[in-house]
Amino acid sequence: MKKCVYWAAAAVCLAASSSAAEARSAYDGTWDLVFVTQRGACDPTYNFSVNITDGIVTHPNLVRFRGYVARSGAVRASVSVQDKFASGSGRLSGNAGRGRWSGYSGTARCAGYWTARRN
Repeated sequence: MKKCVYWAAAAVCLAASSSAAEARSAYDGTWDLVFVTQRGACDPTYNFSVNITDGIVTHPNLVRFRGYVARSGAVRASVSVQDKFASGSGRLSGNAGRGRWSGYSGTARCAGYWTARRN
């Protein structure tokens, strides 16, 4: 249950505030993510990778996920998996990024920060 929140948060944190992705985004590629919980009863850290293509962030196991990377590198997204939800925002710059995330699993709430590094 805790890991689902992290999957959701990860997807959330690599999507952007623009309404449409730009073709051939400067951020296209594989990104390694680290999520750190600062508040709540979630695992202390969680790591995994996502892909960005044409500014759209994807992961093969996340279906209800929405978000984009703006040309400026601004990131904002949200994802839900059953009774779990997470959202986050931040910024990518060059080959790295960081931001904040928060979410819930049932009645449990968690929040923290994330970092990203282009693989």
